[in-house]
Amino acid sequence: MGKKRVMVPAKELDLSTVKYEKETIQAPHLTGSILKLFVRIIEIPIIGSLIISFMKKENNMVEMLQNTEIPEKPMFKPEFPPQEAEPSVVIVDEEGKPTDRVESALKCLPHYDPASCWSGDTLPSFRYWKIRDFAYAYRSKLVTPSKIAEQVITLVEGCKYHKAPTPLLISFDAEDIRKQAAASTQRFKEGNPLSIFDGIFMAIKDDIDCYPHPTKGASTWMHEVRSVEKDAVSVSRLRSCGVILIGKANMHEFGMGTTGNNPNYGTTRNPYAHERYTGGSSSGPAAIVASGLCSAALGTDGGGSIRIPSSLCGVVGLKTTYGRTNMGGSLCGSGTVEIAGPIASTVEDVILVYAAILGSSPEDRISLKPSPPCLPILSSLENVNILGSLQLGKYTEWFNDVHSTDISDVCEDVLNLLSKSHGCKTIEIVIPELHEMRIAHLVSIGSESIRSLNPDIEDGKGVKLNYDTRTCMALFRTFTASDYVAAQCLRRRIMHHHLEIFKKVDVIVTPTTGMTAPKIPPSALENGESNMQVSGYLMRFILAANLLGLPAITVPVGHDKQGLPIGLQLIGRPWGEATILRLASAIEELCAESRRKPASFHDILKTK
Repeated sequence: MGKKRVMVPAKELDLSTVKYEKETIQAPHLTGSILKLFVRIIEIPIIGSLIISFMKKENNMVEMLQNTEIPEKPMFKPEFPPQEAEPSVVIVDEEGKPTDRVESALKCLPHYDPASCWSGDTLPSFRYWKIRDFAYAYRSKLVTPSKIAEQVITLVEGCKYHKAPTPLLISFDAEDIRKQAAASTQRFKEGNPLSIFDGIFMAIKDDIDCYPHPTKGASTWMHEVRSVEKDAVSVSRLRSCGVILIGKANMHEFGMGTTGNNPNYGTTRNPYAHERYTGGSSSGPAAIVASGLCSAALGTDGGGSIRIPSSLCGVVGLKTTYGRTNMGGSLCGSGTVEIAGPIASTVEDVILVYAAILGSSPEDRISLKPSPPCLPILSSLENVNILGSLQLGKYTEWFNDVHSTDISDVCEDVLNLLSKSHGCKTIEIVIPELHEMRIAHLVSIGSESIRSLNPDIEDGKGVKLNYDTRTCMALFRTFTASDYVAAQCLRRRIMHHHLEIFKKVDVIVTPTTGMTAPKIPPSALENGESNMQVSGYLMRFILAANLLGLPAITVPVGHDKQGLPIGLQLIGRPWGEATILRLASAIEELCAESRRKPASFHDILKTK
């Protein structure tokens, strides 16, 4: 019998007694035939349960969930108190037309002259083309969407013919792309583009509906039991702006992994190093953007699935406040930790996509009472003063708990740059109960995943899942109703800790991940991989935004000694997207010279 542990109420916790404890995960690293054997053993009744029970005890899960008295009431989904209005913003109508919101977003952006970039005189050593660059090229008749479409089609199809398939997309229809591009080209010819997005190419993660493509969650069977009749809400909003949707992007099966490994279709590779992972689960969207094939992509984030691959691939990824975007038409639409959000090569393009897709569901508007969505006016003279007034919270022991000091050093340098250039103050904070937060998130997302997939698993589809997914399912199946309620009590407790921190600071800053892109073991390509140590490093700084529903963004800030991208994460107050977008834009500008061209990069706008 375990000894009972009693937690003091969150409001009475003395922060001076909090000691940072490094995360240690007790689990074997498995690939290939060993992984297959392990899965078969843990799926054996009684024996499997005993093994999983032992591993849960080794990782202090049983003590936390079953032997601990938690005084807080459960919080079954994020609940936020009313928030103060953010300064120097424009409020947009979430029930209005996406094209109107995008137009408002454009007016918030700093002045930019795309024409000057075509001469090449003022360009840094490497830069990504912005959405505004494509719009200028189309309007100036330098190129047409149809011409760009042919380049995209050729490059995407080429991924199929690698010795080991490395697909960026797992559902792709060249004729559908040509049809969309032809319609866009005609609108430009007539002088009637729908918005700045007309003719802009985007990919959609394979857990979000994009008609007429099937939605598989990168599995081999989901499309057999679930048909797609129309676009997801967020995709419909993008399509109404004239976006050309190129297909369904690769991902970790059902989002249940942090690397992007997928034996079903082939594992997407990191554009900076072909032998390394992109990160997951939005592996395809991040790689597509980083390699220059698309200006932006749509992903989902339930445990870092936008921010991890964006960081590892050197691009920008926004995880919005829970409920800020409508999840209708996505596989993970009924959970309490997931959102749909943009991945793009620049902060301004993230702002534009965010403006197009934002808008809560009617149910979330009633239960969450969201603050009005707003965008930062980056063109305002007040912008510099607002940046200078920001207080940044840094938990140094956590910040420095990384695989390589390259990461913490680069991120620390950025904070010093912000202080020197804008006067931002960094304040030392303490975030208690990080281990409890990880357990609460795992039980929450695991219980919600098993609830969603279990009917199909019981119907015989379970054996068709990848081996690492089956490992997750074996664990998730052991969570009880009592475990789930305990996790929700922890959610309320940890929400209290963070809301107290946000009374002192505007943004919490961390590295996005605790390691840069990990190498892909050759033995993992055919049967997958289970590596909880790598997942622990990749998710180290990720989970508060998911468990508590807070907005967060990752911005590329440099590279490690191996040339792999490093991201800095900004976590904001509830509904505080405008503040983190403003700060992200300033960081991007400070770090512009540090961006490097990926080894795999395609300049699809080049007209020479």
